[in-house]
Amino acid sequence: MHIIVTGFNHKTAPVELRERMAFSSEDLGRSLRRLRHMKSILECVVVSTCNRMELYVVSDQIHTGVYYSQSYLESEFGVPQEAFTDHLYVKKNGEAVNHLFSVVCGLDSMVLGETQILGQVKGAFLAAQEEGVTGTIFNHLFKEAVTLGKKVQSETEIGQNAVSVSYAAVELGKKMFSTFTGKTVLLLGAGETGELTAKHLADAGAARVLVLNRTLEKAQELAGRFQGEARPLSRLVESIREADIVVSSTGAPTSVIGKEAVEEAVKKRLNPLFLIDIAVPRDVDPDIHGLDNVYLFDIDDLKGIVEANIDLRRREAEKAQTLIADEVACFNEWLQTLGVVPLITALREKAIGIQEETMQSIERKLPDLTEREKRVLRKHTKSIVNQLLRDPLSRIKEMAATPEREQALEMFVQIFALEEQLKEITREETEEKKTVSETRGPVLQPALAGEVSIRS
Repeated sequence: MHIIVTGFNHKTAPVELRERMAFSSEDLGRSLRRLRHMKSILECVVVSTCNRMELYVVSDQIHTGVYYSQSYLESEFGVPQEAFTDHLYVKKNGEAVNHLFSVVCGLDSMVLGETQILGQVKGAFLAAQEEGVTGTIFNHLFKEAVTLGKKVQSETEIGQNAVSVSYAAVELGKKMFSTFTGKTVLLLGAGETGELTAKHLADAGAARVLVLNRTLEKAQELAGRFQGEARPLSRLVESIREADIVVSSTGAPTSVIGKEAVEEAVKKRLNPLFLIDIAVPRDVDPDIHGLDNVYLFDIDDLKGIVEANIDLRRREAEKAQTLIADEVACFNEWLQTLGVVPLITALREKAIGIQEETMQSIERKLPDLTEREKRVLRKHTKSIVNQLLRDPLSRIKEMAATPEREQALEMFVQIFALEEQLKEITREETEEKKTVSETRGPVLQPALAGEVSIRS
């Protein structure tokens, strides 16, 4: 079996293509079932966000898995392959596993270390699991991926440092105020970055938002998003006097907030005034730096924080890469030993069958045995079986992780004469798949140990 990822992200495909080839949540179930029914596709998960679209599949052959994944994308979205194949990346087996682990840890995101993608991948897996299109391999792989993503968040600081101007402004504010609860934010101008900064401050607990803009209608529209109050620019000094935090982003060619206006606003003021000037050219007169109890930060101050924090995240990303490498090795080891499971089952069934036949023979020859004596005999004969099996089973698991695994498994079958038991296991699996297909459609439900769920 082979694990294949086919997809594109913000680095490889323009937004126009990402928009055309995005899966809708309403049709995702149908899309998953259709992908699962493609030739050679045995399991599948679809991850679709604003910045990426990826098909994760388990296939019996690499070349057919890649071919039918791309054919599926063409037919699903009605986009000819020549329009998107140059933007696709295709990753196989170990590389595919490493990619998934990097994605959930935020190492492949537009913003390094962002945490939202972890929840999005988990949701994508649960949706696929709900549709019955995952099986043993993906149930294990995606559980491990989500667990790793949480581990990276808790054991590194990759997501702890602000890497956007808006978040950096909030981080600066936290150094000024122990809490934003009950604070008043004055938003001067209706710029996107200023609005986002105000939103972050409101989310952090700011109780009141005042919006001033040259056009009152735009101020009213923006204030409505924060349940705030819109005011004309003529009330600037009054509004600064009421504010704890001023975010300015007007785009005006000259200063909008002069030193005299701030001096007037902070007369007899006890609490500090925190000004964030995001505009270029600057909105706030830099001479304000000399005023007592007034703290001014411009776009260069914020960018300096962002750049320093990006460097911190990159260093934390190196720690995450180490954790990822360890988990990839563990998963590959688990995957290599998967083929041993039917052999272990077959050998155990054969050994227990022999033990049961032996017990029946003893009971026929010694009919006067008490129930207690039978239980003791049963216990000890099973103990003999388990002790005899312990070393062979341990060795075959080890040998399954070596390059000579195929020869080792074949030799194991021949030494213990397991051909009949394996045929019976295969027959039972076929019957189970047939039953599942009749009730839910053809999906993969392997009769292998270790099926798991992360629904909790």
